[in-house]
Amino acid sequence: MKRFERLERIRRMDPYRDASDIYRLSVAYEFPWDFTRSLELALYRTYAVPSIGRLLAETAELTERTQKRYDDTSLLLDAIVEHGFDAEQGRTAIRRINQMHRSYDISDEDMRYVLCTFVVMPRRWIDAYGWRRMSSHEVVASVVHYRTLGRHMGIKDIPETYEEFETCLDDYEAAHFAWDEDARRVADATLDLMVSWYPRPLAPLLRGAILSLLDDPLLRAFRYTPPSAATRAWARRALRLRWRAVRLLPPRRTPHFARQNWEIKGYPNGYRIADLGTRPVPGVRGCPVRHVEVPGSEAR
Repeated sequence: MKRFERLERIRRMDPYRDASDIYRLSVAYEFPWDFTRSLELALYRTYAVPSIGRLLAETAELTERTQKRYDDTSLLLDAIVEHGFDAEQGRTAIRRINQMHRSYDISDEDMRYVLCTFVVMPRRWIDAYGWRRMSSHEVVASVVHYRTLGRHMGIKDIPETYEEFETCLDDYEAAHFAWDEDARRVADATLDLMVSWYPRPLAPLLRGAILSLLDDPLLRAFRYTPPSAATRAWARRALRLRWRAVRLLPPRRTPHFARQNWEIKGYPNGYRIADLGTRPVPGVRGCPVRHVEVPGSEAR
């Protein structure tokens, strides 16, 4: 197989009818490392919306059980990508996601914004640091994939095009990014987790590199000291050197899903999708009494 042969295959597919297949090819074959990094940063952005950051701090899932929350989020989203929306594994993952979200008082606007980050941030990351830019077919397939996920989750007024997703994200961040002490605790815990995956002597270097990938509005919202211009240039140059090296490698012949990432630490003996995530109890820390049935998802 030649380096661009899979892209040629994608371009022969229908980005609407074959959206799940195209998205799976992009995530598991073309850009597995890039999708992992970009979705990490996508979730990181959401903490800068105080209503989201405060809720995550109240539940303590990302401050006291950071690795487990990271693992469970990755594995639930991964199950849908790997198996599809109609397979039992995908339906079980959606059911677990909905069971958790229904336990909390989350606004439709916040849910829609988080969905937007899943569409927009991977495209922006890959276009900047991937070994090639995303094709129009891959962008459309990503939109269709997350519109489908959003419908299963009962999210209202989902954007229809990539441009609408991008506008929704940018407008929401401009209106809602703000300092919040609890949200900063969640951001710090997540940053500590990412740094902990590597040898301790590299921690200062890695912390600076990660902060270099955050834009100025995000840094201001968390009140992080902006990295120096030299640190930013070094981090971004390293990522661009990586894509040049990847482009010279032979194309991936077997899929790589998030469940295979070495950053997933919590399930050395395997896991059941139905057991992933939390089971909040109303009235217990961070979980108000709330039960709202959302119509329109047979996956529940």
